[in-house]
Amino acid sequence: MSLEDKIVVEVLKSEKPLRVPAEVQEELKGAVSGKLLASMKKEKVFCPVEKIEKPFLVCFTCKNFHSRVKGKVYCNGNKD
Repeated sequence: MSLEDKIVVEVLKSEKPLRVPAEVQEELKGAVSGKLLASMKKEKVFCPVEKIEKPFLVCFTCKNFHSRVKGKVYCNGNKD
C-alpha cells in the first residue's frame, strides 16, 4: 500500500487539551517527551473509520495510523 492509497486527514488545533485515556498516555510516556505530549493533547482529527472527532494521540496509537507529515495524518482506513 503506497501513500496514495491512504486516507488523508487534517490535524486540527484545539483551544483546550482534550481528554486522552490513561492507557494511551502510559503507552506514549517513554516514546514522546512531556512537552511534545502536552502539545499533542491539543490536537484533534476527524476519524474516517469511526466517523467521529477524536484526540490525535488516540489516532496515533490506532492500528490504522500510518504516518503524519506536515499536519496531515495518513490512515489505512481498515474497519476491522
